[in-house]
Amino acid sequence: MQRVEMLEGVAGVPRDAWDALVGDESPFLEWDWLASLEQSGSVGPGTGWLPRPLVIRDESRLLAACPAYVKDHSEGEFVFDWAWADAAERAGIRYYPKLLVGIPFTPVTGARLLVAEGEDRAERTRQLGAALREVCLGNGLSGVHINFCREAETRSLAASDYLLRVGLQYHWSNPGYGGFEDYLARFRSKRRNQIRRERREMAEQGIEIECLRGDAIPDALVEPMFRCYLATIESHTWGRQYLNLRFFERLAQRFRHRLCFVVARHGGEVIAGTTNVVKGDAFYGRYWGALRPARHLHFNVCYYAAIEHCIESGIRRFEPGAGGDYKYLRGFEAQPTYSLHFLTEPRLAAAVARFLASERGQAARAIEGLRTESPFKGAAPKPGGRNDRAEAESG
Repeated sequence: MQRVEMLEGVAGVPRDAWDALVGDESPFLEWDWLASLEQSGSVGPGTGWLPRPLVIRDESRLLAACPAYVKDHSEGEFVFDWAWADAAERAGIRYYPKLLVGIPFTPVTGARLLVAEGEDRAERTRQLGAALREVCLGNGLSGVHINFCREAETRSLAASDYLLRVGLQYHWSNPGYGGFEDYLARFRSKRRNQIRRERREMAEQGIEIECLRGDAIPDALVEPMFRCYLATIESHTWGRQYLNLRFFERLAQRFRHRLCFVVARHGGEVIAGTTNVVKGDAFYGRYWGALRPARHLHFNVCYYAAIEHCIESGIRRFEPGAGGDYKYLRGFEAQPTYSLHFLTEPRLAAAVARFLASERGQAARAIEGLRTESPFKGAAPKPGGRNDRAEAESG
């Protein structure tokens, strides 16, 4: 007999059972990542992220599931709905709490509605979508938000009162480069020479950068990488500390086989780094920070070293996270992202639907323009150029 349940955390589900649903999907969906967030206290009571995964199972196994959180704010989502919350408040509509299906603090696309092998994926997706709506309506939640989902999931829920939102990110792809110089050869000479100058500056400043993966990561690096994460938060007014040292320590214990640390040292001392995740043919950039300023350090640690590692390792895709025209200038190409939104209040739902229709058109035009006007040779230069902005992300 099948039953639908809302649990109190992924940590309460057997690891193997949950990961069997994840399969080859995003590493951030895996039990080790999600349970580490829960067990470290990065999500849970008092954080505004209350884990409530939804599962469908029979007597013998999990049939489908999704990572879900009851939220009383909109921080750490990267598909921002602050304007919707403000509009709801002005209209006397309660917006929080709401239900979010996604990965906390992680703007990475992946399946959000997980289905067991051998099951009808489209049908189970619709069943989960309906169950999420019922939970929302039955518990006084303002809506369901499914962030950074797969395009196939949007098609399965298209007729279920879920509104589609389209955004964009910049991703790097590897068509089979033989080395970093092959990647550089695609750029016009001005941009190619600029990247070379930025790379040379590391040696001129006495900075060494290396990539360490899996068992090559020493325990002694975990705390400095956490301090790098904190450094970005503390240096920006918009920074929010979502993660703690316990989370980084749990990743080192149980998720090390997926980790890649890009570390910059000066005189043997760690001065900057990024915590990244690798699975299959994809490299995911996450937490960057610098403990000491240095010219062009951000570009070298976050992008060039990672790109070189991807080329050397035969990794086909590099997703560095949200934002950044500076990524476009370095050969990252615009890709659409998708989210789905079900709102219980009809007036708010109608207003958001109108907004999203306009926003989808803007996103489509922006992506088409970025794909047409490329920094690579053979593409028309963009009038006025684009400004480098050495932004950093707290994740």
